[in-house]
Amino acid sequence: MRIGIVGAGVAGLTTAKVLKQAGHDVVVFDRTPDVGGVWSETRRYPGLSTQSPKTQYALSDFPMPKELPEWPGGAQVQGYFAAYARHFGLDAHLRLRTEVTRVRAAGGGWIVDVREADARHDGVQSDGIQSDGVREAGGRGTPSTERFDRLVVANGVFCEPALPTYPGLDEFTAAGGRLCAGNAFHDAEEARDRHVLVVGYGKSACDVAVPISATAASADVVARQLLWKVPRRIGGFLNFKMLLLTRMGEALFRYRRLRGVERFLHGPGNGLRRRMLNSIGSVSVRQYGLEALDLVPKGHMEHIIQGAIGLGTEGFFEAVAAGAITVRRDRTITRLFAQGGRPFAELSDGTTLPADLVVCATGFTQGVPFLAEDVRRQLLDERGNFMLYRQILPLDVPGLYFNGYNSSLFSPLNAEMAALWIAADLGGLLPLPAPAARRQAVVDQLAFMDEATDRHHCRGTKIIPFSVHNADEVLNDLDLNINPLVRAVHWLNPVNPAAYRRVTPRLMARLGAPRAPGTPTSTDRAARVSAQPVPEDRTAETAS
Repeated sequence: MRIGIVGAGVAGLTTAKVLKQAGHDVVVFDRTPDVGGVWSETRRYPGLSTQSPKTQYALSDFPMPKELPEWPGGAQVQGYFAAYARHFGLDAHLRLRTEVTRVRAAGGGWIVDVREADARHDGVQSDGIQSDGVREAGGRGTPSTERFDRLVVANGVFCEPALPTYPGLDEFTAAGGRLCAGNAFHDAEEARDRHVLVVGYGKSACDVAVPISATAASADVVARQLLWKVPRRIGGFLNFKMLLLTRMGEALFRYRRLRGVERFLHGPGNGLRRRMLNSIGSVSVRQYGLEALDLVPKGHMEHIIQGAIGLGTEGFFEAVAAGAITVRRDRTITRLFAQGGRPFAELSDGTTLPADLVVCATGFTQGVPFLAEDVRRQLLDERGNFMLYRQILPLDVPGLYFNGYNSSLFSPLNAEMAALWIAADLGGLLPLPAPAARRQAVVDQLAFMDEATDRHHCRGTKIIPFSVHNADEVLNDLDLNINPLVRAVHWLNPVNPAAYRRVTPRLMARLGAPRAPGTPTSTDRAARVSAQPVPEDRTAETAS
């Protein structure tokens, strides 16, 4: 088939690689001038690095170079994905500097309108309103239309920055102030001798605040809510991956089905489980000196799932202790204004601060504005959550797949496993439950994530901290899960994506012969009513 892929981040690249190996003709669109998605040169902020160590952030059959540091920086990760594309012969399939403006279903396939971007505006709109391969229709460049048999949306859930709307912005801007998204701030020199506010307290906010504090006249972090931070090296020596990037670490958080060790941890062993998690919080408080800095978050470390499992930024708390960064905790910006011809911000406690530059690291919106309205309506529930079976397959839109809508601590691995799931379905090898059963599975998953994360799951696109459970479920669907002994090793040792490197060849062997005419895919099965029950979920069973 001829398959269009929207987005050249990790999800788009691994989908292209897998589908190309499966014999399909793939075309990957991205409006930036380089591959890598969030790691693109057009989107990197100073201080950007991976959250997971390099081994855990790699794809199964393409390890990161040994010479890279344990937590690679933004340019290094982008270089890794560029090397991945070259190694697997994807360069000829890439349409960079090309934005997707409109997609609509037609004749059992898809019509995709694209516009080649002006090289002078590579991937960036005003103050960083940008995306992986997509944008609202309009702008400069040459339009064209493509036709595809199937479409994979891999534009990413960190695609469009969520910029707050502040009263007084026009007055603030007229006085020389600038408001921008975190991924539109590319050089710490932009903060030289300026008064800078960083809005947010997630990893991006803390990351960017450190280089800003080295050049700015003042650096204030405005934090609506403090979040728990896990040290990269707990106690100064133990890599956090030994505790949280294992199957045991994931099992410390209650999943929707409990079996084996998980049943013990959330039953008779619940006290032990809570002490294990909260002891990390106690170490964090001591290691960072949070009590002295008045930066101890509310609640307990086990509630970290309700926000994000974020690493502590190297140098952040040291800069706070040294007075280079001031954290305005439990506050927000209420308005921007000018005073004496200079830009200022007012906080929710009435404090006013000079603010030449306001950098908003306030998250992202998840959307697919390029899809026709009738398609978008079929993708979302009444609250705007994406209704995707296994985070991949829409319930009512034949011929459309998603990848990368499973944000996790092992995003490359989860995206790669999703790509295999897509290839298997296209090849007619995937036995799916009936449509009604798939719908109920999605409803149940969203209800569980609502409770587990207090609805902080990015419209159904975040699976943290249940990354390995998701990989197990996807591979169990394919009957291609890795060896039980290897899974057992991963209970006490960090999950290593390289352990999954033989899964793709095994699937390709099954797909070796062309699919026989008439073999159904999910597109064909969409209209078929079946009494087939939902297969028993074997994730926890294999984990135990």
